Amino acid sequence: MTGATMILAATGLDTFVHTVIKSLALGSLYALLALGFVLIFKATQTVNFAQGALALAGTWFLSMIFMDWNVPGRWVGGPGWLHWFVALLLAALATAGFGLVIERLAIRPMIGEPIFSMAVITLGLEVMIRTVAFDAVNVTPRVLGVPWGTETFMIGGAFIAWSYIAAIAMAAVAFVGVWLFFKTRTGVAMRATAFDQEAALAQGINVGRIFAIAWAVGAMLAAISGVFSSMPPWGPAGMASRDGAFFAFRALPAVILGGLDSAVGALVGGLLIGFAEIFAGQYLAGHTGILGVGYQQVVPYVVMLIGLLVKPYGLFGTEEVRRV
Repeated sequence: MTGATMILAATGLDTFVHTVIKSLALGSLYALLALGFVLIFKATQTVNFAQGALALAGTWFLSMIFMDWNVPGRWVGGPGWLHWFVALLLAALATAGFGLVIERLAIRPMIGEPIFSMAVITLGLEVMIRTVAFDAVNVTPRVLGVPWGTETFMIGGAFIAWSYIAAIAMAAVAFVGVWLFFKTRTGVAMRATAFDQEAALAQGINVGRIFAIAWAVGAMLAAISGVFSSMPPWGPAGMASRDGAFFAFRALPAVILGGLDSAVGALVGGLLIGFAEIFAGQYLAGHTGILGVGYQQVVPYVVMLIGLLVKPYGLFGTEEVRRV
């Protein structure tokens, strides 16, 4: 093997490594967003189209808490990255509180109404929240203060952004946390409610409380997803922007592909869509004359459609049996 051939082989391997890590990172973001959709739908049978707006609100809350109010840095010492993660937790909790208010005022009165009506309500909430939050982050630019910024490290000859590793780690923590939650008494009650609300009520389960918890956790996941999807190289240089809200809708193919009521499906669907999008963008870039410039944005929907042809309720979704 000549020296030039060895260089080309190494470059190809480095490109593959970078593509795999990038795919894992994007798939992790999609999985996080999908998990928020799934938890709310699983408990309340509501497709929450306001998830993207909640993600944008979460980035706004983080910018205010960490950058404007310097919480918790003004009171405690320690490394800056620790302050940032505490501020992220506080922003997620604030978004969870916002989710509780939405559930109590707009969603709970609609219980028992057709699913379409619930979906329209969440669409209206999405427009209102996104408009207010967009004005808040657009009039005054909101920096998120991401500790690692645009820093990268190398695996062999491949440059890897620390944001990729952070997204993968955050998704792992979220899914492990949800898995442990489902083993608790409240988690079992949520699964029972998702299976049959009337039976859950008959067993003494407080269904309203389960709805509230689902919306709070879903809003927290939306906030975390919005923050991580606003980091470079995805977001506009670590700024809060409406791109974070629109990013949530890019996760819809992952939600549908995995199954609307399956946490496992959210993980698998997110990773499949992430890998398909990034690998297609990397290795089909030379065929834009045939595929078109924006083909990469279409790939997730093509994968979703193929998956639905095989499994109409999603890869892990619960099949409905209807008697006619």
